[in-house]
Amino acid sequence: MACSDVAAQLEETHAQIRRCVRCRLSRSRTHAVPGEGNPSADIMFVGEGPGQEEDREGRPFVGPAGQLLTQLLKRIGIDRSDVFITNVVKCRPPGNRDPQADEIEACNDYLLTQIALIEPKVICPLGRFAAQTLIDPKLSISREHGKSRRVSGIVYVPLYHPAAALHQPGLIDALEADIRSLRAVLDRELGKDA
Repeated sequence: MACSDVAAQLEETHAQIRRCVRCRLSRSRTHAVPGEGNPSADIMFVGEGPGQEEDREGRPFVGPAGQLLTQLLKRIGIDRSDVFITNVVKCRPPGNRDPQADEIEACNDYLLTQIALIEPKVICPLGRFAAQTLIDPKLSISREHGKSRRVSGIVYVPLYHPAAALHQPGLIDALEADIRSLRAVLDRELGKDA
């Protein structure tokens, strides 16, 4: 599919997300946060859900966690504009609480549509909820972070969520190491620099 067709279909999906009232999160949001980035990205990052800054701006990963992710990607030669970033749930859970199973289910079709349209070669679930939603409901992020696995032709590399690294400084070294190893996965999967 041509990039312009993908971009148009993504925008239609994002318009649906902005109007969505499938779950209670729609009642407390300021803005839905569909996701953003390159519609033909080779790599996609999927977080848990929007935070306060994201809810205010309607854009994913614009707060401190997003700034950390952007810095870490730059260190391995990846510009944020070259990737696609979204979340499992598209509206902020009140008080930044964990998303609930029915909320994740309500947004799942949107996430699967984004993946199908973009066709990334590598998906990095950020944190436990994204990893369990996309890879395995029993996955332990503390055991599986940084380990790549192929599922249905896509390589998944679960990473600690940057917000977790900000709140638990002991995780920052692991996240940085996993991001460095992600560079090698990308080079292998793309056969070139990403």
